[in-house]
Amino acid sequence: MKEPKVEVGILFEPQIEFVLFGAYQVNGKELTGKQVATFNDGKILWKGRLYDELLFAPTNEQTDAFELLDVTIGLNFHWERKEDQRFQGALKIIVEGQKLTGINVIAIEDYLTSVISSEMSATASLELLKAHAVISRSWLLAQIQKNKEITDTHTTYSACTETKEELIRWYDREDHTRFDVCADDHCQRYQGITRASTEIVRQAIATTRGQVLSSDGKICDARFSKCCGGAFEEFEYCWENIKYPYLAKQRDSKTTTELPDLRREAEADKWIRTSPEAFCNTKDKKILSQVLNNYDQETTDFYRWKVSYTQEELTELILKRSGINYGQILDLIPIERGTSGRLVKLKIIGSKRILIIGKELEIRRTLSASHLYSSAFVVDKSEIINGVPKIFTLIGAGWGHGVGLCQIGAAVMGEEGYAYDEILLHYYIGAAIEKLYE
Repeated sequence: MKEPKVEVGILFEPQIEFVLFGAYQVNGKELTGKQVATFNDGKILWKGRLYDELLFAPTNEQTDAFELLDVTIGLNFHWERKEDQRFQGALKIIVEGQKLTGINVIAIEDYLTSVISSEMSATASLELLKAHAVISRSWLLAQIQKNKEITDTHTTYSACTETKEELIRWYDREDHTRFDVCADDHCQRYQGITRASTEIVRQAIATTRGQVLSSDGKICDARFSKCCGGAFEEFEYCWENIKYPYLAKQRDSKTTTELPDLRREAEADKWIRTSPEAFCNTKDKKILSQVLNNYDQETTDFYRWKVSYTQEELTELILKRSGINYGQILDLIPIERGTSGRLVKLKIIGSKRILIIGKELEIRRTLSASHLYSSAFVVDKSEIINGVPKIFTLIGAGWGHGVGLCQIGAAVMGEEGYAYDEILLHYYIGAAIEKLYE
């Protein structure tokens, strides 16, 4: 197998401004410098002419680069911001809806060099970086294969079931049909060569070149999140109802392996309100600084956390985020939890409407102006007058969906001397590591 290329959606705007550094080829002509492409009546307007698609290909893939201006990073997260970003490879511009999409076409190993530097600090331990290289490569190739199967077979994956009583929705990368993956946390955080790579990152990529996780002859769908909260979640509780044997229930520890059944409310309540021993139960700033970029370090509490809303704040928030008028919020009742204690279904009881929502990301989006850290939480109500609470306090565990590799737990394992294959096989149970290409 030859090293594949990947198409990464970077920018989605009515107008895309970019600068070409080096000689780029487009429509048989060579050009360089600043360019502006604008959406115009379903077409791309560039240099006074209309196009359906444009491809700016570098003459020299090693030295040429392009810069996209005002790229949004951290979309819908608390640290969302814009920055100029620089990329190697080709730039493709297409029309999607009423906007233009800027796509970076790049070799997978070059893409991974950026992902590892973008997802975490380039100063992380070598073993952690090697582990992350393998899972990022695995996840990407699994998604490309899945997307190809969907295209070839016209298969559709339902991402929403809705009745009068329930709204169950999940979010996955099937949202992208015109490119392989996006550049934000929805897929894998990718910021081109904007984040300076280091020799240790390049070493991690080179050492593991072509390596993927596999199970039953297929590349693993190697999910990962920031902090599992001490227990792994299973795939089926976050996305489609598919059971992957390598994404199974387990405690994030080698010293304590027993894990209560966190699908039971009493056990989940006890687990979330305490701080059980786990690899990811750390406040070691040295370790955290290796895993988290500067903007991620704006979050300090993630193994266990707390957020409070007044009645007015919660009512307004849920209306704004869901578009559903529940009236005053009277209660938030857990209906179903996954193996990490994360809520899969939550009943919102309002004075005007009662509805069960899910899965985990829909719950997180509904109960936060950006994203709640996780759906592993319990709810305390206080100052209840005539059945209406004045204060709702959410006490929670973990950061992200908790499926697959836990980045903070893996960072601790790397610091404790575990090799990258030991880290991988801790988080992906029963999987194997194989080399797909040289």
